[in-house]
Amino acid sequence: MGGNMKELVEYIARSIVTIPDEVSVNEETNSDSIVLKLQVAAEDRGRVIGKQGKVAQAMRTLLRIAAIREGTRVQLEIM
Repeated sequence: MGGNMKELVEYIARSIVTIPDEVSVNEETNSDSIVLKLQVAAEDRGRVIGKQGKVAQAMRTLLRIAAIREGTRVQLEIM
């Protein structure tokens, strides 16, 4: 169900960070929603969050659109 959303987050994160090998996304699903937990190297956290949270917000917007298309809800947590 949320497989392509997980891949989307991984793809975006890997293209932003300086250490792509440290990117991992864990997916937790329950009855009506998906939680994606994004983990990156400590020094890349700022890049993934962005100035004033703009990068993270953009990722969440893309995920929301993808979730609507799949008829589910999704949350992105940056660990």
